[in-house]
Amino acid sequence: MATFNNMDLNLLRVFQAIADERSLTLAGNRLHLSQPAVSYALGRLRQIFDDPLFIRTKEGMQPTPAAVELSKPINRALQAVQDALRYTERFDPAASTRVFRASMTDVAEMMFLPQLCELLTAQAPHTRLQVEQVPPAHLEEALRTGQLDFAFGNLPALKAVTCHELLFRETYVCMMRRREGLPARDHLELDEFLALSHVLVESAESSHHQVENSFRTLGVQRKINLSIPHFTVLPRILGKSDLVATVPARIAKLFHSEHPDVFLSYELPVKLPTVDITLHWHQAFDADAGNGWLRQIVIDMLQSYGRSS
Repeated sequence: MATFNNMDLNLLRVFQAIADERSLTLAGNRLHLSQPAVSYALGRLRQIFDDPLFIRTKEGMQPTPAAVELSKPINRALQAVQDALRYTERFDPAASTRVFRASMTDVAEMMFLPQLCELLTAQAPHTRLQVEQVPPAHLEEALRTGQLDFAFGNLPALKAVTCHELLFRETYVCMMRRREGLPARDHLELDEFLALSHVLVESAESSHHQVENSFRTLGVQRKINLSIPHFTVLPRILGKSDLVATVPARIAKLFHSEHPDVFLSYELPVKLPTVDITLHWHQAFDADAGNGWLRQIVIDMLQSYGRSS
């Protein structure tokens, strides 16, 4: 039976290595252990968890359902220990092998992730950035427990329970394929906007819900012909149809730069509130040197991005 008192931390390292490598030999190489030592450790793990955990097959050591379930909490536990041991260390970005974890939407991935990766490659080449899309309801817990280092986007519910920094304020525009018969001005009249067929991007990020709520409050009822869950495919849809979409101005600018002379963007016929894009982290990690370093990298990058857009 697994209890805290009979668990050796090194056994968890063996579990993680076998789960990653699917081979006792490769797990041993990774941990600088002999194969008999890894086999002995696996035997102890099987006794503790009362499960075979890994079964030898032609494809390697395959995890049992119990091992699959155990893998995530064991990885989190080992990461927490690494974070604790690193807490008082001086952070050296050029030498660090730290894994940073961040939650961002598909919009943020498209707009900011390439530049952030470029900066990390130049300044912290041995670090790893793990990007996840964590449901908004779970973000506070993930930040508090260290499962995430950062979350950024329009996340008003997090402001009361996390440290945060305003990166920029976002506006929205109406984007469509360039074609004949469109207005030769920078804005749409309301009747023109309502006559068009729209794509609704039902992103999980709260800013898009805020936009839809604003339209409803203003009594603007668009003709929705297509609903999609994210922005990634939107340029291909707009580029091959007469559909239009209400999108963040910075996303429109990105699509214009990637597809020159394909799209037009217009100011909306109604005034929508701007949307705050913020970076969030938990107070418990405010003094963590690595967290603070990457936090400042992101803040400088995105505040500069906001001023230039």
